[in-house]
Amino acid sequence: MAKFVLLSDNTLLYDYRDFPLLDFVPGAPGNAMPSFIYAFLKGRIAKPIDGGRLKYAPYGLRKIEASLLTKYNSNDVVVAHPDHISSAIKDDTEVVAIHTMDPLGLGPTTMSYYVLFKSHSLNAYVKQEWEKLIAKVNAARKGKKAKLIIGGPGVWEYTILRDYVEKHNIDYLFQGEMDDYSPELFEQVAAGKFDDNLFRNGYITYDESFVRFAKTDQKFISRGKGIPTFPKPESIPNIVAPSTKSITEAMRGCGIGCDFCEVTLRELRYYSPEKITQEIKVNIEQGGFDNAWLHSDEIFAYKHLQNYVPNEEALTELFTKIMSVRGVKRTNPTHGRISIPSAYPELIGKLSRIMRASRDNWIGVQVGLETGSDALAKKHMPAKTLPLKIGVDGSWQEIVWNGVRNFNRHYWRPAFTVQVGQSSETNEDNAETVALINRLSNSRVDGRPFEFTVTPLYNMPLGRIKSKDFSNQELTKSMLAVYYASYRHLAKMAARDAYRVMEGKNPLLKYTVGSTIRFGGYVMMKFIEGIARKNGVDIEKAKTYGVGNHRDIEAWNVAARA
Repeated sequence: MAKFVLLSDNTLLYDYRDFPLLDFVPGAPGNAMPSFIYAFLKGRIAKPIDGGRLKYAPYGLRKIEASLLTKYNSNDVVVAHPDHISSAIKDDTEVVAIHTMDPLGLGPTTMSYYVLFKSHSLNAYVKQEWEKLIAKVNAARKGKKAKLIIGGPGVWEYTILRDYVEKHNIDYLFQGEMDDYSPELFEQVAAGKFDDNLFRNGYITYDESFVRFAKTDQKFISRGKGIPTFPKPESIPNIVAPSTKSITEAMRGCGIGCDFCEVTLRELRYYSPEKITQEIKVNIEQGGFDNAWLHSDEIFAYKHLQNYVPNEEALTELFTKIMSVRGVKRTNPTHGRISIPSAYPELIGKLSRIMRASRDNWIGVQVGLETGSDALAKKHMPAKTLPLKIGVDGSWQEIVWNGVRNFNRHYWRPAFTVQVGQSSETNEDNAETVALINRLSNSRVDGRPFEFTVTPLYNMPLGRIKSKDFSNQELTKSMLAVYYASYRHLAKMAARDAYRVMEGKNPLLKYTVGSTIRFGGYVMMKFIEGIARKNGVDIEKAKTYGVGNHRDIEAWNVAARA
């Protein structure tokens, strides 16, 4: 039987009806969204294969699987379907490992819902699902020797709510990247003894000013002093089975240096086009996909030149090789910065031709917009505009507007995030964010309206997370105006694109999901409008601020202070 059983947080396995942005649904608190609506929108998990294995698994979990398989055979390593947990965990199972993203509901999107919906308890669906999974795993390993270890991006949440480690009967949690020494880690977890040269007990955390420091804790494990701080690309094995949504890495790290983002502290490393296409072939040939979703934290930094000038040769070679893989019909990167289409529209055009972008094949990319304010952009993310500079090459809003125009011209649709509650933020800063969203929402290119989405996030200080006080008292009028402007545009996009995105689906499913998305977008917008009105937001001003001549900052400030 399997020595090592690998599992995933269920919220990373649902198909979410194949509709963009529904992946955020698990972040909603249970008291804000009826359970039957959540159950419908989350969709399904692919049916199990080979007697109980997952057909598709999160990319990070596939990497751990591949690392274990460098030493063990496929009978020793099982990536189990959640419906087959009890049959996968046997008396001789040594380690059960679970990959998670937001186990305790402390992620940025989830926290943003808490403050908006006045939720005073950690009852988001993502946490409810996690609690059920943990209970199921602990029931299956009761009376057996299997140790439980948790890994993935969400491990940091247990460092904040430390009492949940014992509450969930977790033996160990691993923080960091571990796709080169997984066999050694799992062997030592099973034995309960660790080589101090390879691993150390403790974790990295941050204070409220985002200053990094190490803390010792016997339940947490991280990379030791005798191995590189981060795995080298050549020591990271290729996935051997399909990843969810056909995702493949291009690089790790970012380097842009935004002061609110932990990713920027990771070392920049690049995969070769050959390594990337080898993994894409696994997803195409075994997973039945026809797309390649290329993950990075900043695709335009792939093998970048000095001052973060994009490397056109490297980028064109990369996407040319991806699109040459047999069976690949489309590809898109996960993340990229808006300054590149603003400064290099010809590059975007060239990449679009390679990627076969068109009216029927939009290239989606997530972009950290974060603010409409020059002051906040300069303070918190000064390198995000590189190689452009605010003040020299225009305002932040001008850089963004030109970037969206050039993206849309070549059929790229950016999915923006914006933040409220940043350090030193003023009402004027939030007014600038509202102005930017409204301006973009009312702009057109080549006769078409600008295509983009925008998701507001609350910048939650660690001190408030630790206090477990998530009331929306922190949302000021100007912050609520940003939320309203964002969801007003999302409702507009849902009404315009809900059916179009579902083209090719079963007609009944297309109508049902499309109608639900359109209605849901409208209801969400009206709900937030109600909260905003109740808290004194001038809705008419929030609708028009920044459009045409509607930009009276003094009137805005008077309304915000009232």
